[in-house]
Amino acid sequence: MKRLVIFDLDGTLLNTIDDLGTAANHALTALGFPTHPITAYPYFVGNGITRLLERVLPEDHRDHASVEVARKYFKEYYNQHLTDLTRPYPGIVDLLRDLRANDINIAVASNKYQKAVEELVNHFFGDLTWAAVEGNKDDYPVKPDPSIVFDILGKCPTPKSDVLYVGDSGVDMETARRACVESVGVTWGFRPAAELRRFYADHIVSTTSEILTLATAVNPED
Repeated sequence: MKRLVIFDLDGTLLNTIDDLGTAANHALTALGFPTHPITAYPYFVGNGITRLLERVLPEDHRDHASVEVARKYFKEYYNQHLTDLTRPYPGIVDLLRDLRANDINIAVASNKYQKAVEELVNHFFGDLTWAAVEGNKDDYPVKPDPSIVFDILGKCPTPKSDVLYVGDSGVDMETARRACVESVGVTWGFRPAAELRRFYADHIVSTTSEILTLATAVNPED
């Protein structure tokens, strides 16, 4: 049985795309640039706010200065509206409670900036005990760099063989691979199953019950 399950946040635990897209479009409007349909945003997100803004800005306005101005407008809006349309995916709350009931630790590893990660987790899952809630911090590498996984293991020491990493994108599968932990790709998030396969997901699941089964399976060697 696993002792720690690390979850990506956006597209895995929470469907955040409407609030992320609305905040990015707000920043674009404030700068006088065209906006994008919300349906386009699943392919813009996944690598942190900087990459999101670089992708949505016009090609000739993706310099550092423009991104920083856009970031200001994005965060001002998002910090006030990050729970407006965001919701947990079906079955997620029960899954998290079931994992804890089985004495399996849970953690979050996100490329979203730390303040927003903490607010979202506290808002939607504040009644649960988390081993670690890790988002992106200034001058810190974003996933797929595995440093965030190593930080979580520093706070919750666990053999890597007893860890599951759950995410919805190739970035997540690559993060798990680089950290040398078992990966689970979910099909309800922002990216298709084909991307999960392309990045060598160890498991691909379409229901939360499958994650619980993987986490609670008894290792014959135990």
